Amino acid sequence: MQTERHVNLFRNGRNQAIRIPRDFELEGTEAIIRKEGNKLIIEAVKKKSLKQVLASLPTLDEEFPEIVDSMVEAEDIF
Repeated sequence: MQTERHVNLFRNGRNQAIRIPRDFELEGTEAIIRKEGNKLIIEAVKKKSLKQVLASLPTLDEEFPEIVDSMVEAEDIF
């Protein structure tokens, strides 16, 4: 795979756009773009696992009430 390729910039409405060649395609449907001097860096967004998402949530400081749940009597449904 090539590491460099000449491409054309074009306008898409009010945005400047670039067509990404097939051999440079990123996986997924989202990317992060940032500018460093004259360079634009585009990185694919890695999907987080459920474990990572849960670990990123803030902890709850409140006490949960005790749940008193009595057994439901079985009914004769016939």
